[in-house]
Amino acid sequence: MGLVIMVVMAQIPPRVYEGWAPYLYIFCIILLVAVDAFGAISKGAQRWLDLGIVRFQPSEIAKIAVPLMVARFINRDVCPPSLKNTAIALVLIFMPTLLVAAQPDLGTSILVALSGLFVLFLSGLSWRLIGIAVVLIAAFIPIMWFFLMHDYQRQRVMMLLDPETDPLGAGYHIIQSKIAIGSGGLRGKGWLHGTQSQLEFLPERHTDFIFAVLAEELGLVGILILLALYILLIMRGLWIAARAQTTFGRVMAGGLMLILFVYVFVNIGMVSGILPVVGVPLPLVSYGGSALIVLMAGFGIGYVDPHPQKNVVEKRVRGAQCVSSCQESASRQE
Repeated sequence: MGLVIMVVMAQIPPRVYEGWAPYLYIFCIILLVAVDAFGAISKGAQRWLDLGIVRFQPSEIAKIAVPLMVARFINRDVCPPSLKNTAIALVLIFMPTLLVAAQPDLGTSILVALSGLFVLFLSGLSWRLIGIAVVLIAAFIPIMWFFLMHDYQRQRVMMLLDPETDPLGAGYHIIQSKIAIGSGGLRGKGWLHGTQSQLEFLPERHTDFIFAVLAEELGLVGILILLALYILLIMRGLWIAARAQTTFGRVMAGGLMLILFVYVFVNIGMVSGILPVVGVPLPLVSYGGSALIVLMAGFGIGYVDPHPQKNVVEKRVRGAQCVSSCQESASRQE
């Protein structure tokens, strides 16, 4: 299903997405407010909307709605955006980000914010503003740590520094994941022959920690092949973004490809024990419902052909030239 959605989304022209952006953004905000009002609670967090026949996370939709909306807003102005328009774009980014963070879902809220900030960065934001933003974020970290983060979120960060202090509790995920990755060696233990995964020592092995399963069963060689495929996908998306004729198409495709990179980086870092556990799936590999569908839709949008009309004309010209050459060849034979 995800592959079908990706193919369908890739056939839609960028101008259509530009027109849809405000409606998708407003729809996303309404869904996030609905989650806060009567969302389903799972594992201590209120992140789901249960409609009976379907159960999904509206925060996943925000990962596409936010960059599309910011790209549409920026496209109305001359790049780089003015200070006023930059401030408005930041409001558009952090409205859904705060709604997601209130669920609470720190990992997804960071990804939602980054999806919009990448678009803003690609629009030509000045390095002076970027430097000021970095300083403000650094100053805000102590406030977030002591007053905004929940106890379990602070515990995840502390477990990153020394997971052995609670090997059967908060540090269990990271310890088992490291054992699985390290035991894979160069060529791995073989498909479905991993001890940590098949004997169920490794939790969440089908979703967030599937990278550890692959490392144990396929080894370093298999992981390097997987990383090479990710690099090819991202480079292809950035190449498409560079060919885009409009600001909207360029920053939209570029922003979606960069958020894909963040997905891969955060998941591998989390599973390897160099980043806190934040519940980020591995793109195109982890099992998932709404997360996988939205990710494949993002792929389709990022891979939209920036020159559809030009390509059609080129194909028609090549077809006419082919027919003409065939006719000339036939006349010569006669």
